[in-house]
Amino acid sequence: MSETLLVTPAGKPRARALGIPFTGNPGRFNAITDVPGVEVGYTTLISGDGKMEIGKGPVRTGVTAILPLGREGAGQAIAAGHHSFNGNGEMTGVSWLEESGALNMPILISNTHAVGPCHRGTIDWMVRNKPDVANQWMLPVAAETWDGYLNDINGPHVTSAHAVAALDAARNGAIEEGSVGGGTGMNCYAFKGGNGTASRVVNYGHRDYTVGVFLQANFGSRKELTIAGVPLGAKLADDNPIEAFAANLPAGAGSCIGIIATDAPLLPGQCKALARRVPLGLARTGTAGSHFSGDIFLAFSTANRDALNGRFPKGEPDAGAYGHIDFIPWGRMDDFYTAVVQAAEEAVVNALVANAEMIGRDGHRSPNLPHDRVVNALKTRGVIAS
Repeated sequence: MSETLLVTPAGKPRARALGIPFTGNPGRFNAITDVPGVEVGYTTLISGDGKMEIGKGPVRTGVTAILPLGREGAGQAIAAGHHSFNGNGEMTGVSWLEESGALNMPILISNTHAVGPCHRGTIDWMVRNKPDVANQWMLPVAAETWDGYLNDINGPHVTSAHAVAALDAARNGAIEEGSVGGGTGMNCYAFKGGNGTASRVVNYGHRDYTVGVFLQANFGSRKELTIAGVPLGAKLADDNPIEAFAANLPAGAGSCIGIIATDAPLLPGQCKALARRVPLGLARTGTAGSHFSGDIFLAFSTANRDALNGRFPKGEPDAGAYGHIDFIPWGRMDDFYTAVVQAAEEAVVNALVANAEMIGRDGHRSPNLPHDRVVNALKTRGVIAS
Protein backbone atom coordinates (compact mmCIF):
# COMPACT_ATOMS: atom_id res chain seq x y z
CA MET A 1 0.00 0.00 0.00
CA SER A 2 1.30 3.47 -0.89
CA GLU A 3 2.94 5.39 1.96
CA THR A 4 0.66 8.39 1.31
CA LEU A 5 -2.36 6.22 2.09
CA LEU A 6 -0.90 5.26 5.47
CA VAL A 7 0.68 8.42 6.91
CA THR A 8 0.35 12.19 6.58
CA PRO A 9 3.26 14.35 5.36
CA ALA A 10 4.24 14.88 9.02
CA GLY A 11 4.31 11.11 9.60
CA LYS A 12 1.05 10.86 11.54
CA PRO A 13 -0.89 7.64 10.96
CA ARG A 14 -4.00 7.63 8.84
CA ALA A 15 -6.91 5.21 9.26
CA ARG A 16 -5.53 2.63 6.82
CA ALA A 17 -2.31 2.41 8.87
CA LEU A 18 -4.41 0.77 11.60
CA GLY A 19 -5.78 -1.76 9.12
CA ILE A 20 -9.25 -0.21 9.11
CA PRO A 21 -10.98 -1.33 5.90
CA PHE A 22 -12.84 0.99 3.56
CA THR A 23 -14.70 0.42 0.32
CA GLY A 24 -13.86 2.08 -2.97
CA ASN A 25 -10.67 2.88 -4.85
CA PRO A 26 -8.72 5.86 -3.44
CA GLY A 27 -6.63 8.24 -5.51
CA ARG A 28 -2.86 8.56 -5.24
CA PHE A 29 -2.92 10.74 -2.10
CA ASN A 30 -6.39 9.69 -0.87
CA ALA A 31 -7.11 13.41 -0.55
CA ILE A 32 -9.13 16.20 -2.10
CA THR A 33 -5.92 17.23 -3.85
CA ASP A 34 -6.16 14.12 -6.02
CA VAL A 35 -8.54 16.24 -8.09
CA PRO A 36 -6.21 18.02 -10.55
CA GLY A 37 -5.83 21.71 -9.80
CA VAL A 38 -7.11 21.65 -6.22
CA GLU A 39 -4.71 23.15 -3.67
CA VAL A 40 -4.95 23.29 0.14
CA GLY A 41 -3.08 25.57 2.55
CA TYR A 42 -3.01 26.09 6.31
CA THR A 43 -2.21 28.69 8.92
CA THR A 44 -2.02 27.03 12.36
CA LEU A 45 -2.13 29.12 15.55
CA ILE A 46 -1.11 27.46 18.82
CA SER A 47 0.10 29.53 21.76
CA GLY A 48 -0.29 29.90 25.51
CA ASP A 49 -1.52 27.64 28.31
CA GLY A 50 -3.60 27.91 31.44
CA LYS A 51 -6.53 30.15 32.32
CA MET A 52 -8.24 31.91 29.45
CA GLU A 53 -8.23 35.69 29.22
CA ILE A 54 -10.27 36.98 26.31
CA GLY A 55 -7.95 38.44 23.74
CA LYS A 56 -4.86 36.90 25.30
CA GLY A 57 -5.42 33.17 24.84
CA PRO A 58 -4.67 30.34 25.07
CA VAL A 59 -4.97 30.01 21.29
CA ARG A 60 -5.79 26.76 19.50
CA THR A 61 -7.12 27.69 16.07
CA GLY A 62 -6.18 28.54 12.50
CA VAL A 63 -7.30 28.91 8.90
CA THR A 64 -7.70 26.40 6.07
CA ALA A 65 -7.70 27.58 2.46
CA ILE A 66 -8.94 25.52 -0.49
CA LEU A 67 -8.29 26.81 -4.01
CA PRO A 68 -10.50 24.87 -6.46
CA LEU A 69 -8.38 25.78 -9.51
CA GLY A 70 -5.15 26.72 -7.75
CA ARG A 71 -3.68 30.22 -7.74
CA GLU A 72 -3.86 30.74 -11.47
CA GLY A 73 -7.49 29.70 -11.71
CA ALA A 74 -8.81 31.95 -8.94
CA GLY A 75 -11.56 34.12 -10.37
CA GLN A 76 -12.62 31.61 -13.02
CA ALA A 77 -16.17 30.35 -12.52
CA ILE A 78 -16.93 26.64 -12.11
CA ALA A 79 -20.13 24.74 -11.40
CA ALA A 80 -20.91 24.39 -7.69
CA GLY A 81 -23.73 23.66 -5.27
CA HIS A 82 -24.18 23.61 -1.51
CA HIS A 83 -26.35 21.78 1.00
CA SER A 84 -27.20 22.72 4.58
CA PHE A 85 -27.93 19.51 6.45
CA ASN A 86 -28.34 21.52 9.65
CA GLY A 87 -28.10 25.29 9.47
CA ASN A 88 -26.70 25.98 12.95
CA GLY A 89 -23.54 27.32 11.32
CA GLU A 90 -22.22 29.69 8.69
CA MET A 91 -20.92 29.60 5.15
CA THR A 92 -20.83 32.95 3.40
CA GLY A 93 -21.29 33.43 -0.33
CA VAL A 94 -23.87 30.68 -0.77
CA SER A 95 -26.75 32.99 -1.70
CA TRP A 96 -24.98 33.92 -4.92
CA LEU A 97 -23.80 30.36 -5.40
CA GLU A 98 -27.43 29.23 -5.18
CA GLU A 99 -28.50 31.93 -7.64
CA SER A 100 -25.78 31.45 -10.24
CA GLY A 101 -24.64 27.85 -9.71
CA ALA A 102 -21.09 29.16 -9.98
CA LEU A 103 -18.06 29.45 -7.70
CA ASN A 104 -15.10 31.65 -8.58
CA MET A 105 -13.48 32.25 -5.20
CA PRO A 106 -11.23 30.32 -2.83
CA ILE A 107 -12.88 28.61 0.16
CA LEU A 108 -11.70 29.46 3.68
CA ILE A 109 -12.59 27.56 6.86
CA SER A 110 -11.83 28.65 10.44
CA ASN A 111 -13.57 29.03 13.79
CA THR A 112 -17.03 30.47 14.30
CA HIS A 113 -15.91 33.96 15.30
CA ALA A 114 -13.22 34.25 12.61
CA VAL A 115 -15.48 34.28 9.56
CA GLY A 116 -15.03 38.05 9.19
CA PRO A 117 -11.21 38.07 9.04
CA CYS A 118 -11.28 35.15 6.58
CA HIS A 119 -13.77 36.98 4.38
CA ARG A 120 -11.57 40.09 4.45
CA GLY A 121 -8.41 38.07 3.88
CA THR A 122 -9.86 36.53 0.72
CA ILE A 123 -10.60 40.00 -0.64
CA ASP A 124 -7.08 41.19 0.21
CA TRP A 125 -5.56 38.15 -1.49
CA MET A 126 -7.71 38.53 -4.60
CA VAL A 127 -6.88 42.26 -4.84
CA ARG A 128 -3.20 41.35 -4.83
CA ASN A 129 -3.37 38.31 -7.11
CA LYS A 130 -6.43 38.88 -9.32
CA PRO A 131 -7.05 42.64 -9.53
CA ASP A 132 -9.27 42.31 -12.62
CA VAL A 133 -11.66 40.12 -10.62
CA ALA A 134 -11.45 42.40 -7.59
CA ASN A 135 -12.37 45.40 -9.73
CA GLN A 136 -15.83 43.89 -10.34
CA TRP A 137 -17.33 42.27 -7.22
CA MET A 138 -16.47 39.45 -4.84
CA LEU A 139 -18.56 37.27 -2.56
CA PRO A 140 -16.01 35.15 -0.67
CA VAL A 141 -16.84 31.75 0.78
CA ALA A 142 -15.87 31.57 4.46
CA ALA A 143 -17.13 28.75 6.69
CA GLU A 144 -16.75 27.82 10.34
CA THR A 145 -17.01 25.33 13.16
CA TRP A 146 -16.83 26.10 16.91
CA ASP A 147 -13.56 25.57 18.79
CA GLY A 148 -14.42 27.36 22.04
CA TYR A 149 -13.75 24.33 24.25
CA LEU A 150 -10.00 24.55 23.54
CA ASN A 151 -9.56 28.03 22.11
CA ASP A 152 -10.05 31.63 23.20
CA ILE A 153 -12.64 31.92 20.46
CA ASN A 154 -13.76 35.44 21.42
CA GLY A 155 -10.25 36.85 21.10
CA PRO A 156 -9.16 38.49 17.82
CA HIS A 157 -6.46 35.92 17.18
CA VAL A 158 -7.31 35.06 13.58
CA THR A 159 -6.56 38.03 11.33
CA SER A 160 -6.96 38.71 7.63
CA ALA A 161 -3.20 38.28 7.34
CA HIS A 162 -3.54 34.70 8.61
CA ALA A 163 -6.16 34.05 5.92
CA VAL A 164 -3.84 35.47 3.27
CA ALA A 165 -0.99 33.29 4.60
CA ALA A 166 -3.15 30.15 4.31
CA LEU A 167 -4.00 31.05 0.71
CA ASP A 168 -0.34 31.69 -0.07
CA ALA A 169 0.59 28.32 1.47
CA ALA A 170 -1.87 26.32 -0.66
CA ARG A 171 -0.28 23.40 -2.52
CA ASN A 172 -1.33 20.22 -4.29
CA GLY A 173 -0.14 16.71 -3.38
CA ALA A 174 -0.42 15.07 0.03
CA ILE A 175 -1.89 17.33 2.73
CA GLU A 176 -1.69 17.29 6.50
CA GLU A 177 -4.62 16.09 8.62
CA GLY A 178 -5.71 16.38 12.22
CA SER A 179 -5.02 19.51 14.29
CA VAL A 180 -3.88 21.93 11.60
CA GLY A 181 -5.36 25.05 10.01
CA GLY A 182 -9.00 25.66 10.84
CA GLY A 183 -9.20 22.19 12.37
CA THR A 184 -6.63 22.95 15.10
CA GLY A 185 -9.06 23.36 18.00
CA MET A 186 -11.82 21.00 16.86
CA ASN A 187 -13.20 17.81 18.42
CA CYS A 188 -15.06 14.87 16.90
CA TYR A 189 -17.06 12.27 18.85
CA ALA A 190 -15.54 13.85 21.99
CA PHE A 191 -12.04 12.92 20.82
CA LYS A 192 -9.54 15.27 19.24
CA GLY A 193 -10.85 16.01 15.75
CA GLY A 194 -10.08 18.47 13.00
CA ASN A 195 -9.20 18.00 9.36
CA GLY A 196 -9.66 14.79 7.41
CA THR A 197 -9.65 14.03 3.71
CA ALA A 198 -10.07 11.11 1.32
CA SER A 199 -10.77 10.49 -2.36
CA ARG A 200 -12.25 7.92 -4.69
CA VAL A 201 -11.58 7.16 -8.34
CA VAL A 202 -14.72 6.66 -10.44
CA ASN A 203 -14.41 4.73 -13.69
CA TYR A 204 -16.53 6.22 -16.45
CA GLY A 205 -15.84 3.73 -19.20
CA HIS A 206 -13.45 5.65 -21.43
CA ARG A 207 -11.68 7.40 -18.52
CA ASP A 208 -11.41 7.80 -14.77
CA TYR A 209 -12.63 10.75 -12.73
CA THR A 210 -11.78 11.62 -9.12
CA VAL A 211 -14.03 12.69 -6.25
CA GLY A 212 -12.29 14.21 -3.23
CA VAL A 213 -13.73 15.14 0.16
CA PHE A 214 -12.26 17.48 2.78
CA LEU A 215 -13.89 17.77 6.22
CA GLN A 216 -13.39 20.07 9.16
CA ALA A 217 -14.79 17.48 11.59
CA ASN A 218 -16.12 18.90 14.84
CA PHE A 219 -19.28 16.89 15.53
CA GLY A 220 -20.72 13.79 17.15
CA SER A 221 -21.36 12.42 20.63
CA ARG A 222 -19.02 9.75 22.03
CA LYS A 223 -21.84 7.24 22.40
CA GLU A 224 -22.51 7.42 18.65
CA LEU A 225 -19.02 6.60 17.37
CA THR A 226 -18.96 3.82 14.79
CA ILE A 227 -15.91 2.71 12.79
CA ALA A 228 -16.02 0.19 9.95
CA GLY A 229 -19.61 -0.62 10.93
CA VAL A 230 -18.71 -1.47 14.54
CA PRO A 231 -20.35 0.61 17.31
CA LEU A 232 -17.51 1.72 19.58
CA GLY A 233 -19.11 4.43 21.72
CA ALA A 234 -19.89 2.20 24.70
CA LYS A 235 -16.46 0.54 24.61
CA LEU A 236 -14.71 3.92 24.57
CA ALA A 237 -17.05 5.74 26.96
CA ASP A 238 -14.39 6.42 29.59
CA ASP A 239 -11.96 9.36 29.50
CA ASN A 240 -14.54 11.80 28.17
CA PRO A 241 -13.70 15.26 29.59
CA ILE A 242 -15.37 17.10 26.72
CA GLU A 243 -18.85 15.78 27.46
CA ALA A 244 -18.23 16.18 31.19
CA PHE A 245 -18.23 19.87 30.20
CA ALA A 246 -21.77 19.34 28.85
CA ALA A 247 -23.34 22.01 31.03
CA ASN A 248 -21.81 24.46 28.57
CA LEU A 249 -21.36 22.20 25.54
CA PRO A 250 -24.18 19.74 24.75
CA ALA A 251 -23.08 16.31 23.58
CA GLY A 252 -22.74 16.19 19.80
CA ALA A 253 -22.29 19.95 19.42
CA GLY A 254 -19.69 21.53 17.21
CA SER A 255 -20.39 21.34 13.44
CA CYS A 256 -18.93 19.92 10.24
CA ILE A 257 -17.90 21.73 7.09
CA GLY A 258 -17.42 19.51 4.05
CA ILE A 259 -15.91 20.44 0.68
CA ILE A 260 -16.32 18.04 -2.25
CA ALA A 261 -14.28 18.39 -5.43
CA THR A 262 -14.40 16.46 -8.69
CA ASP A 263 -12.96 16.77 -12.17
CA ALA A 264 -16.07 15.14 -13.64
CA PRO A 265 -18.11 17.63 -15.68
CA LEU A 266 -21.26 18.40 -13.71
CA LEU A 267 -24.17 20.81 -13.69
CA PRO A 268 -24.63 23.01 -10.61
CA GLY A 269 -27.62 20.87 -9.57
CA GLN A 270 -25.46 17.76 -9.78
CA CYS A 271 -22.87 19.43 -7.55
CA LYS A 272 -25.63 20.11 -5.03
CA ALA A 273 -26.62 16.45 -5.29
CA LEU A 274 -23.06 15.46 -4.36
CA ALA A 275 -23.14 17.83 -1.38
CA ARG A 276 -26.38 16.20 -0.19
CA ARG A 277 -24.60 12.82 0.02
CA VAL A 278 -22.02 13.90 2.62
CA PRO A 279 -24.40 13.29 5.57
CA LEU A 280 -24.71 9.65 4.47
CA GLY A 281 -20.96 9.25 4.86
CA LEU A 282 -21.02 10.97 8.27
CA ALA A 283 -23.88 8.69 9.34
CA ARG A 284 -21.67 5.66 8.68
CA THR A 285 -19.47 6.95 11.53
CA GLY A 286 -22.47 7.12 13.87
CA THR A 287 -23.82 10.65 14.01
CA ALA A 288 -27.55 11.33 13.88
CA GLY A 289 -26.96 15.07 13.32
CA SER A 290 -27.15 17.19 16.46
CA HIS A 291 -29.25 20.36 16.65
CA PHE A 292 -26.09 22.07 17.91
CA SER A 293 -23.98 20.94 14.96
CA GLY A 294 -24.02 23.18 11.89
CA ASP A 295 -23.36 20.77 9.02
CA ILE A 296 -22.88 22.58 5.72
CA PHE A 297 -21.38 21.17 2.55
CA LEU A 298 -20.19 22.62 -0.77
CA ALA A 299 -19.33 20.65 -3.91
CA PHE A 300 -17.69 21.89 -7.09
CA SER A 301 -16.57 20.57 -10.47
CA THR A 302 -13.27 21.75 -11.94
CA ALA A 303 -14.43 20.87 -15.47
CA ASN A 304 -15.96 23.41 -17.86
CA ARG A 305 -13.57 26.01 -16.53
CA ASP A 306 -15.04 29.53 -16.68
CA ALA A 307 -18.08 28.39 -18.67
CA LEU A 308 -20.37 29.85 -15.97
CA ASN A 309 -18.65 33.22 -15.61
CA GLY A 310 -20.88 36.16 -14.75
CA ARG A 311 -18.45 38.99 -15.50
CA PHE A 312 -19.65 42.35 -16.78
CA PRO A 313 -20.50 41.97 -20.48
CA LYS A 314 -18.77 43.98 -23.19
CA GLY A 315 -20.56 45.16 -26.32
CA GLU A 316 -23.73 43.72 -27.81
CA PRO A 317 -24.34 39.94 -27.88
CA ASP A 318 -23.59 38.22 -31.18
CA ALA A 319 -23.88 34.69 -32.55
CA GLY A 320 -20.96 33.58 -30.36
CA ALA A 321 -22.36 34.99 -27.15
CA TYR A 322 -23.52 31.68 -25.70
CA GLY A 323 -22.17 29.48 -22.95
CA HIS A 324 -21.64 25.76 -23.32
CA ILE A 325 -21.21 23.05 -20.71
CA ASP A 326 -20.66 19.28 -20.80
CA PHE A 327 -22.07 17.16 -17.99
CA ILE A 328 -22.45 13.59 -16.83
CA PRO A 329 -25.99 12.37 -17.63
CA TRP A 330 -28.14 12.31 -14.52
CA GLY A 331 -28.75 8.60 -15.01
CA ARG A 332 -25.04 7.91 -14.59
CA MET A 333 -24.50 9.80 -11.33
CA ASP A 334 -24.82 6.90 -8.88
CA ASP A 335 -21.11 5.99 -8.85
CA PHE A 336 -20.25 9.60 -8.03
CA TYR A 337 -22.74 9.62 -5.16
CA THR A 338 -21.20 6.43 -3.81
CA ALA A 339 -17.73 7.96 -4.04
CA VAL A 340 -18.81 10.92 -1.89
CA VAL A 341 -20.28 8.66 0.79
CA GLN A 342 -17.19 6.42 0.89
CA ALA A 343 -14.72 9.30 0.97
CA ALA A 344 -16.67 11.24 3.61
CA GLU A 345 -16.70 8.22 5.92
CA GLU A 346 -12.95 7.71 5.57
CA ALA A 347 -12.22 11.43 5.97
CA VAL A 348 -13.90 11.40 9.40
CA VAL A 349 -11.83 8.44 10.57
CA ASN A 350 -8.64 10.00 9.17
CA ALA A 351 -9.35 13.17 11.17
CA LEU A 352 -9.65 11.08 14.34
CA VAL A 353 -6.67 8.81 13.76
CA ALA A 354 -4.21 11.55 12.72
CA ASN A 355 -4.37 13.27 16.07
CA ALA A 356 -2.77 13.55 19.48
CA GLU A 357 -4.23 14.74 22.77
CA MET A 358 -4.49 18.52 23.08
CA ILE A 359 -4.72 20.74 26.17
CA GLY A 360 -6.31 24.14 25.63
CA ARG A 361 -7.91 27.00 27.52
CA ASP A 362 -8.49 26.57 31.27
CA GLY A 363 -6.76 23.19 31.09
CA HIS A 364 -9.51 21.73 28.93
CA ARG A 365 -8.32 18.44 27.51
CA SER A 366 -9.29 16.70 24.30
CA PRO A 367 -8.09 13.08 24.33
CA ASN A 368 -6.93 11.35 21.18
CA LEU A 369 -8.69 8.32 19.75
CA PRO A 370 -7.01 5.29 21.43
CA HIS A 371 -5.65 3.42 18.41
CA ASP A 372 -4.89 0.16 20.21
CA ARG A 373 -8.36 -0.12 21.73
CA VAL A 374 -10.01 0.59 18.37
CA VAL A 375 -7.87 -2.04 16.65
CA ASN A 376 -8.58 -4.63 19.36
CA ALA A 377 -12.33 -3.99 19.16
CA LEU A 378 -12.30 -4.36 15.37
CA LYS A 379 -10.24 -7.55 15.65
CA THR A 380 -12.76 -8.95 18.14
CA ARG A 381 -15.52 -8.37 15.60
CA GLY A 382 -13.44 -9.88 12.80
CA VAL A 383 -13.22 -6.62 10.87
CA ILE A 384 -9.41 -6.63 11.14
CA ALA A 385 -7.55 -9.93 10.90
CA SER A 386 -5.93 -11.00 14.17
